[in-house]
Amino acid sequence: MNFRRHIPCQPAGLAGALLILAACLTGCENDLRDIEQISLKKTAVLVDKTTGVTVLYSDSAQVKAKLITPEYLHYKTQKPYVEMKKGVTIIFYDPNQQESSNVKADYAIRRENEKFVELKRNVVATNNQGETFKSEELIWDETKGRFYSNRLVTINSKGNVLFGNSFWANQDFSYYEIVQSTGDLNLTEKQGF
Repeated sequence: MNFRRHIPCQPAGLAGALLILAACLTGCENDLRDIEQISLKKTAVLVDKTTGVTVLYSDSAQVKAKLITPEYLHYKTQKPYVEMKKGVTIIFYDPNQQESSNVKADYAIRRENEKFVELKRNVVATNNQGETFKSEELIWDETKGRFYSNRLVTINSKGNVLFGNSFWANQDFSYYEIVQSTGDLNLTEKQGF
């Protein structure tokens, strides 16, 4: 003997389920329309791409610095900026037009309104005394004529190696201050404390 059990469908339950399903579908349709409207309102960012660029920074007809980069991407937004994804070299000159220091990095971004250049990845700076400064990030404040970093920095100077958690230096790296420095110093008796 086979028994079959038949469960009758409640009209109120089926109507409620259909009502919830219709509300969900209507809600999704409105969200898609909103997304389409938002995507239509997007504005394109204008980017000027230039290759093989040399930029001269001057004051009173005297060259102060030269920036060299293989690729220069100028983003024309509300806050315009320049991105140098393929590396950059900045050479600084003294009043006699002699090189006083230079800085190289694998990546840089210049904030035009703020007058800041952020140098990142393998940043190496050298001054005309032969000292070398290495860090993963260095910020150039164009207005103050200073470099600074809040990242680990290594300074090689005449056989001495210093490490610091952060530092700042003037633009030609002839004067600098290191925070929480450690390292090995080889001093002669003349240089003693």
